[in-house]
Amino acid sequence: MEKQNIEAILKDLGVKPVNSGATTGSSQGWINTTGKELVSYSPINGEPLAAVRQAGSADYEAVMAKAQQAFVKFRMMPAPRRGEIIREIASALREKKETLGALVTLETGKIKSEGQGEVQEMIDIADFSVGLSRQLHGLTMHSERPFHRMYEQWHPLGIIGIITAFNFPVAVWSWNALIAAVCGDVNLFKPSSKTPLTAIAVQNIIAPVVDRYDIDGVFNMIIGDRNEVGDPMLNDKRIPLISATGSTGMGIKVATSVAARLGRSLLELGGNNAIIITEDADLDMALRAVLFGAVGTAGQRCTSTRRIIVHRQIKEKFTAMLVHAYGQIRIGHPMADDTLMGPLIDGQAQINMMKAIEAALSQGGKLVYGGGPITVKGLENGSFVTPALIEAENHYSIVQEETFAPIMYIIGYDSFEEALRLHNDVPQGLSSAVFTRSVKYQEEFLSHRGSDCGIANVNIGTSGAEIGGAFGGEKETGGGRESGSDAWKIYMRRQTNTINWGDELPLAQGIVFDVSGRTHE
Repeated sequence: MEKQNIEAILKDLGVKPVNSGATTGSSQGWINTTGKELVSYSPINGEPLAAVRQAGSADYEAVMAKAQQAFVKFRMMPAPRRGEIIREIASALREKKETLGALVTLETGKIKSEGQGEVQEMIDIADFSVGLSRQLHGLTMHSERPFHRMYEQWHPLGIIGIITAFNFPVAVWSWNALIAAVCGDVNLFKPSSKTPLTAIAVQNIIAPVVDRYDIDGVFNMIIGDRNEVGDPMLNDKRIPLISATGSTGMGIKVATSVAARLGRSLLELGGNNAIIITEDADLDMALRAVLFGAVGTAGQRCTSTRRIIVHRQIKEKFTAMLVHAYGQIRIGHPMADDTLMGPLIDGQAQINMMKAIEAALSQGGKLVYGGGPITVKGLENGSFVTPALIEAENHYSIVQEETFAPIMYIIGYDSFEEALRLHNDVPQGLSSAVFTRSVKYQEEFLSHRGSDCGIANVNIGTSGAEIGGAFGGEKETGGGRESGSDAWKIYMRRQTNTINWGDELPLAQGIVFDVSGRTHE
């Protein structure tokens, strides 16, 4: 993409050559930060896009003070009214979908359709949140005591801390911030240091809506290092919930720090997702799902397909189909319409991928296809690789890990019972799938002794979840749930209420405790 086109995209989104690293959400809410400069480099060509002046401790305190002040007012706004605000945010995102999607591509290396799809996901979650604003319902229960009424209701928590990863720089923010907003919460957004510009662009897009409704301090963003911003967020008792997306190692730090102050954490961590392919599966359909799952976002999704567990009866045939299909994958500039795979996020990701391949081979694996850095003409400094196919065994230590790169391990099985054991025998538990025509295999996969993941699909791949269902996983994936269903409840506190509308004061469980000397009939 030519330099003037990149400049036009940045200008349209209000991204300057050097940007402030903190805002309280409105067009006037940008803070004049004076910290170290953080440069955002495009993984496509290794060239700088723009820079951010990072926030420091004083900036953090200024943003937190504004957030606290905003929460006192915002929580009293009726939820349907908050939904109207989110509806207008959705409209603002629709207007900027093309340019924001382009910036996602420039800053992450996602192909054009994936960048646009990420913004569409934001719009979809906004629409979902608007409807949710009229459905924050509790329960009514029968009391065991006469002339009593019991019910439960939900109240907003307060300030929600949102820490995101580079691979979904804006969609994951929307999952948390927009649903939390209709719940009456305010948020503090800390984006990945690898993708700060998309976060700045989002704040610029929503700023007119924030101004129009006078809700400065509801949608806050701060960019800074671990010492000045990251750790203070984790240890701040003013933030009752930290929602964090990233590696399992990062999640352990978040969970222990937040738990030490008895706060809540919502964790979306690593995945080691597998697809079981049975002997009766539609192989053409399975092939398409495996390709997108393994190669989409250059294998840098938490839901990326890392393992295929295929029946030995069809393993050789399906492997040959994969090798042929991998040879057709067009790798190049992600803004080109015919590109199917862009670059990894940076050079370190390339190194990590090569180390993982080396480890797999040293542990007994066989490289079937790809697995090396490549140079794309005109993009010599980009972080491009060929996706790798490796025949392996599930117990290899490297197979038990999540490598954030397009590496897929091919594992054979003989019985469906063995396939399920192999599938579940990893520390992570995010997404899973089976391709089969058998109702028996399908139901076994979805049963109590089937997939142990938070997401289990039949004849659909592991990647590309809809926003209507709760998203998240088990085991080392962290146990969090975001997006659809009743995931909104994590952003609220539950309160049980009992009302005595009679003239007596009976106690529960038939307890008698009367110091007045009166006798009850």
